[in-house]
Amino acid sequence: MSTYVQLVNNLEQLKLTKIREYLPQYLDEAIHKTKSLTETLKELTDKEIEFREDRAAVINLKISHFPYQKGVQDFDFSYQPSINKAQILDFCTLRFLETSDNLLFIGSSGVGKTHLATAIGIEASKKRVSTYFIHFNDLITKIKKAYAENRHEQVVKHYSKYKLLIIDEIGYLPIEKEYSNVFFQLIASRYERRSVIITTNQPLSKWGEVFNDNTIASAIIDRLVHHSSIIKITGRSYRIKDKIQFDEGDSSSRPTP
Repeated sequence: MSTYVQLVNNLEQLKLTKIREYLPQYLDEAIHKTKSLTETLKELTDKEIEFREDRAAVINLKISHFPYQKGVQDFDFSYQPSINKAQILDFCTLRFLETSDNLLFIGSSGVGKTHLATAIGIEASKKRVSTYFIHFNDLITKIKKAYAENRHEQVVKHYSKYKLLIIDEIGYLPIEKEYSNVFFQLIASRYERRSVIITTNQPLSKWGEVFNDNTIASAIIDRLVHHSSIIKITGRSYRIKDKIQFDEGDSSSRPTP
């Protein structure tokens, strides 16, 4: 067996996929002395590292449980002028994670809260930051089940481990006080340690109704807003955007009576 075949076998056994793929090309360049041995090894290992980082990013995106794959580049800021685009782009740099700050997106249904929260989460996931997205109602369902089985502390511990936790759409349905208390424990466990992104269709002043207890609601809000950026979105729903544009286009084409 030739040395080259042995080398290829070693690369396959070590699962150095990209080095194996690019090896013939770089050996040809080495023969013609267009690159030094050090340059060749450096570039081959760069290829392998890039491949592994890309693969890890894809895996992270899958396990982060995002509702869809939409980035900040897919968001139409011109349709929602109340949003500071520069601020959102700054969030996408993930600076807020370094100080364990929280982000709260507040606005009515359809204005783009979930899209922006997802876009920021995708940026974090691509950077191999442990990230998880969950709808508030799904989280409460898990808390209810765990509470009935006396293992709600495990749920708190599980969702406390992610460096970034995204909780979508707080406020559609009120929840019982005992489950509100477990949710408070989750928020308290992350306080000043790990970041949370919240989207909600309810102003903070109405969270007492959501959590069926003003004291618990105040305690949750206190820990969420202490180190946070609050983004209030006002404007029309994206879900009717195409309809509005169609109607406007249609009306503009009609002859004036």
